[in-house]
Amino acid sequence: MAEAMISIETRLRDCGLRPTRQRIALADLLFAKGDRHLTVEELHEEAIEADVPVSLATVYNTLHQFTEAGLIRVLAVEGARTYFDTNTSDHHHFFVEGRNEVLDIPVNNIAIGNLPEAPDGMEIAHVDVVIRLREKKG
Repeated sequence: MAEAMISIETRLRDCGLRPTRQRIALADLLFAKGDRHLTVEELHEEAIEADVPVSLATVYNTLHQFTEAGLIRVLAVEGARTYFDTNTSDHHHFFVEGRNEVLDIPVNNIAIGNLPEAPDGMEIAHVDVVIRLREKKG
């Protein structure tokens, strides 16, 4: 556990974030299980279950700080629900309707071409493809 704490602290410092107790605890929950897609509410629930005393607002703010620092990325797949993705590499997603589940698609499985020119002074930062799935009927 001490090695993981040092690694998380170092990661936070390397991204310009002060390694506070709450940031370390949330980062540990977020990154300990490999690549994940979580909402603010899901991470808050995990924190409460792990006896990490943190408010929903703190989780929200921390996830946005992690996003700005490049540790995670935002994935908007469904109206008001925003997921935070711990895998920051280029890849795309399946979204399973009815289950609110997000699954990774390896980037080499989708070819994107004929993108429009970005407006003057702008550049394309990232292209997100979300393929919506649902259970077959019958």
